[in-house]
Amino acid sequence: MTDSNRRLDRRRILQLSAAGLAGLAGCGTGSQPATDSSGSDGGSGGSGSSDGGSGGSSTETSADGSSGSQMASSVTAWSWDVAAKSLDLIDDPYEEANGGDVTVEQFGRSNMKDKFKSRILSGSGAPAIATMESVDAAAWVDTGGLRDIGPWIEDAGVKDGFVSGKWGPLTKDGATYALPWDLGPVGMFYRNDVADEHGLDLESVETWDQFITEGEKLPDGTALMNLPPNDYDGIWRMMFRQLGGLPFTDSGAVNIHSEKSLQVARQMKRAHDAGITSSVASWSSEWFNRFAEGSIAGLYGGAWIEGTLKAEIGDTSGKWRVMKPPAYESGGNRATNWGGSNLVIADQVSDAKARRAFDYMQYALANEEMQLKMYREYGLFPAYKPAYESDAFDQGSEFLGGQAAGRMFAEIAPNIPSYTYTTDTPEITKAINSEFKKMISGDLSPKEAVDSAANQVAERTGRELA
Repeated sequence: MTDSNRRLDRRRILQLSAAGLAGLAGCGTGSQPATDSSGSDGGSGGSGSSDGGSGGSSTETSADGSSGSQMASSVTAWSWDVAAKSLDLIDDPYEEANGGDVTVEQFGRSNMKDKFKSRILSGSGAPAIATMESVDAAAWVDTGGLRDIGPWIEDAGVKDGFVSGKWGPLTKDGATYALPWDLGPVGMFYRNDVADEHGLDLESVETWDQFITEGEKLPDGTALMNLPPNDYDGIWRMMFRQLGGLPFTDSGAVNIHSEKSLQVARQMKRAHDAGITSSVASWSSEWFNRFAEGSIAGLYGGAWIEGTLKAEIGDTSGKWRVMKPPAYESGGNRATNWGGSNLVIADQVSDAKARRAFDYMQYALANEEMQLKMYREYGLFPAYKPAYESDAFDQGSEFLGGQAAGRMFAEIAPNIPSYTYTTDTPEITKAINSEFKKMISGDLSPKEAVDSAANQVAERTGRELA
């Protein structure tokens, strides 16, 4: 496919069918627990336009006439799925307000990641702007190919406007490499019709113990929560983060056998042993079918999962509700996260290109009006706190039986603990999945499972144990 065909046409986007938009809305820039976010792997597969290296020339214009503040007249941004469409949604108002042009190119998610990382490693051919999932931050920063935009963020005075939990993966050694975009505050989605039929009172639930007690009211063959055997790590990470757990200490030692991690393991095993969980691979046909029929009556996931459920099992509309994640003890934290992305600038592009890129990023992300525009159109939940004051979050959701879940998620978001991803995060994923499978089957105790997982990570990475 040619570059010109691959570029998004704003007019064509506006002509998408209502059904197509429904399938896209709410997916966020993330949708699968294995990577903490997701998107389609389809889309174009061409080389992509660039702003860096040999392709980085541009006409420069002065932003405000002051010395050293010149910005390029145009830049290119790479993204995928609804993230790309959301960026393109901002292009027209940005051009009207600030005069620059941003060409948004849409790729498949994995394709874009691979191409961008290849370009920043080679030192040429990268676009000025790219979407980066928080889970990939450590690996991308480690390439040395991202620009430190910390001074510009400080000069713009926008840092405190974003949810504090977003910054951890984006910073290293005093430098900041991305501007936060969206996040996935977690809730426990559940089939209200199933709960009512069997006398469950989930609205009064505050703790995991209470949640399990309510789940025990369900008949055999009906689960209140799924523990996917292909992604124990995803469930563990959300629950571990809720407790403020970090996989590595400040000194870099492996910390997944900590008391907080053990609490999570015990809670997962207890839920399984109480008979309130199912064991179905996430994102499988069976997974969606079981939610549709109500034999899995609960889903622990990010705010954007509502859009996925709408698209996949829309005929269950009105039967769902969502509650805050249960706490480990009364009065405990009920906030955690699943998914979310950010925007970065390739270090190889000219200063003029980089300034234009940051100007657009600030306009799109540190801007209540633009963040709400993306939230309303595509369901991307903003990481920018001033947006939460909008009545957009008080509007009832038809899919959730009129519940104004947006307000609940807006209350959760500022309390999400920070979490650190590193280049060794994939080793944690492998170890947790491997050892928790043994724990759930009864071959290991929760203590043995977290200890074994920590030892595996330490051996594979050369890190010390905390």
